[in-house]
Amino acid sequence: MRSIQLSALSLALLCSLPTFANDSKPNLVLQITVDGLRGDLLDRYKHNFGDDGFRYLMDTGTHYTNAHYEHGNTETIVGHVSLATGAPPSVHGMVGNVWYDRNEQRIVYNVEDADYSMLSSGADVDKSTEIDPTQKAAQQDGRSPEPILSTTFSDELIVSTSGKSKAFAVSVKDRGAISLAGHTGKAFWFSKAKSEFVTSDYYYDAYPAWVNRWNEKEFANQYSGKRWELTLPKENYTLVEHDQSHKVDLAGFKRTFPHPYGPASYKYFSTMLTLSPAGDELTEDFASTLLKQENLGKGDVTDYLSVSFSSNDYVIHMYGPESLETEDNLVRLDRTIAKLLNTVDNQVGLENTLIVLSADHGVPEASPAANALGFTQANYFNQDTLLSEALYARLNKEFKLGKEAIRIYAQPYVYLDHELIKRKGLDLAKVQAAVADEISQVPGVAYAVTSTDIAKNQVPNTHVMELIKNNYHPARSGDVYVVFQQRSYITDMEGLTIASTHGSPWRYDTHVPVIFAGFDIPKQKISRAITPYDVAPTLSNKLGITLPSGATGEVLEEVTR
Repeated sequence: MRSIQLSALSLALLCSLPTFANDSKPNLVLQITVDGLRGDLLDRYKHNFGDDGFRYLMDTGTHYTNAHYEHGNTETIVGHVSLATGAPPSVHGMVGNVWYDRNEQRIVYNVEDADYSMLSSGADVDKSTEIDPTQKAAQQDGRSPEPILSTTFSDELIVSTSGKSKAFAVSVKDRGAISLAGHTGKAFWFSKAKSEFVTSDYYYDAYPAWVNRWNEKEFANQYSGKRWELTLPKENYTLVEHDQSHKVDLAGFKRTFPHPYGPASYKYFSTMLTLSPAGDELTEDFASTLLKQENLGKGDVTDYLSVSFSSNDYVIHMYGPESLETEDNLVRLDRTIAKLLNTVDNQVGLENTLIVLSADHGVPEASPAANALGFTQANYFNQDTLLSEALYARLNKEFKLGKEAIRIYAQPYVYLDHELIKRKGLDLAKVQAAVADEISQVPGVAYAVTSTDIAKNQVPNTHVMELIKNNYHPARSGDVYVVFQQRSYITDMEGLTIASTHGSPWRYDTHVPVIFAGFDIPKQKISRAITPYDVAPTLSNKLGITLPSGATGEVLEEVTR
């Protein structure tokens, strides 16, 4: 009897202990990135979501509601590579969507690479912003991950299985795919010129047959002659719009619903698709096809698929995050993600799939919308005032330098002509300091910080300055880092005036969601402060592999314990 009683007691004690994850590994890691998804937007619009998309992730997984990036330039490539590497740009090198290359004396695009050509003739690529019309050095059309200076989670996954694991990444944006595929995976992105998904010869000598079949079916043409219309009755939406004059009518896409795509023959047809939910629907269909054709999650090792949805970012640029367009796009994206998860469930099983969702950056409300709510200081910054006549006069007076001393402004940096300053025997740090002092006095500028002060850690011990330091890379950063005042930003993008943009160290730009779900992830909502740099280390720890080489993020114990 005693032994029976002890056994019963032992069983009771075991049942009272917390349940621990088993030692098995997922068949698939699915990483979903929603471009420009500020951390509060999912909760704001949740009442219009179904049960199988965002709600599935939010309600069954581990949802971190207080995740913030810790770098200053919250742009697309910076956030994507930070998610992939678990590190800030000071480590992985992606200081911005573009930067000035002093060796080539031109602006370079983040993933351009002349050594690797596009597989599709005439595919075109995303062009860098023509920040200065006098600086039109041709951007290279090739693409590769070579400019990324750290390994990614996908790299370490493939290394850990001696190449048995497969890793793929898909996005409308080249930088949204290349970043997360890493150096060893495969990346595909959407060519607006061809209305097809394309890649470069870094990845393949020729397209897999299934890619050709997908492109040949001309999926995009189903939208020909159609319009983006509200998905739900108008009274179901959260926000009531007032002034809509700040919205952008790009090439006849209109400021308000409905937004016509035009015929497939229209010059900007494929561009219109990417400015709407259609861009994400194209991405999902291609990604789901890839999942099945490449038999991901079917082997004896863990495979990886990254899907970066870009439309939210484009829609916010055109209409603002507080618009009907943004809310409706997220309603449609919710259904698109549900469709992707259904495919994953049928192919691999959600219980066998470790899912993580996050974003590359947040975004502020459009300045006119903020003004309407009482934020009188919210405004659009006139870039022409940044490099003022007062600045040039001071350079001439103190250093006998002309306008040529300033090479270019490339968000968020002012680049100086080092060779000219050296030839004149001037102290670079003093020239930087003078430029920073003048720029800091321009209305709408909050801070102007020199790279010399950043490198020597001679900046105030504040949160914003810490983010500026984390953005500094000696080979790529400029001479003066410029921070605009809160809710003030430049809206000129490649000659187009947009409604809203991002790229600041302010909280609305650094705040993103981080959600782990599927596999053995517990249901919990956590408000403690974390950073998206924690995603890659957590995935690595969960799978028992080496962390990415430059990772600074922490392992999230709520996910791994």
